[in-house]
Amino acid sequence: MEPSRAPTKHPSHARQGRLARHVARLLLPLCLLATVSAAPAQNLERGKEINATCAGCHGEFGQGGKKGEYPRLAGQRAAHIADQLRAFRSRTRINLPMFPYTQERELSDADIEDVSAYLAGVELPTEWPTFKPDDDALTRLTAMEKVMIIPRAPGDVDRGRTLFQKECAACHARTGMGRGKFPRLVGQYSAYLKKQMDAFVKGDRPHDEEGVIGILNRLNEQDMNDVLAYLTLIQTPEKP
Repeated sequence: MEPSRAPTKHPSHARQGRLARHVARLLLPLCLLATVSAAPAQNLERGKEINATCAGCHGEFGQGGKKGEYPRLAGQRAAHIADQLRAFRSRTRINLPMFPYTQERELSDADIEDVSAYLAGVELPTEWPTFKPDDDALTRLTAMEKVMIIPRAPGDVDRGRTLFQKECAACHARTGMGRGKFPRLVGQYSAYLKKQMDAFVKGDRPHDEEGVIGILNRLNEQDMNDVLAYLTLIQTPEKP
């Protein structure tokens, strides 16, 4: 009687096994991507409700106010707004008026994400509107209030362009619209930006991720004014 032998796999079966493992490796990233994509969208209606509280200082449309004492939030990057609200709450960024509004009893993590997403989606035109003859006074007034044109800051625009593209574009993008948690600078009040620049230079507010000493400490007063002049120049996209 011959000893029993283990069954021999057919070559086609082995190829099928390798193919199945290969397909599984290809599908795994897609499954993970589907899981990420299934994350719930932000509640923009809830974000709009929360913004009613913010509007007392930052305006109904997130346009800011008092010539930059209160910054523009409309169109700002959602990740940046959320990051700063949490910084106010933890006091890693000191702003006493903002502290009570950002406590969890007033603003939960979900609320922060919702209001940040809502404000990021608000678009403010940078050109005066044109009206139809039958537009009433309220329609005209509301449209005018949404226009966001920052006055041209004094400075050497060409020099500001060079400085910005060399020193700032890596984080804030070549267009000044920001990326990730790094904020949009275009369309922000020049007075507010200058106030924050001064705070960064003094070390009152961390600028770069590695600490309080960063790029702005290499720039002098004229350098910063020239950068602001350039930012106000590019606030209105060029038409093709």
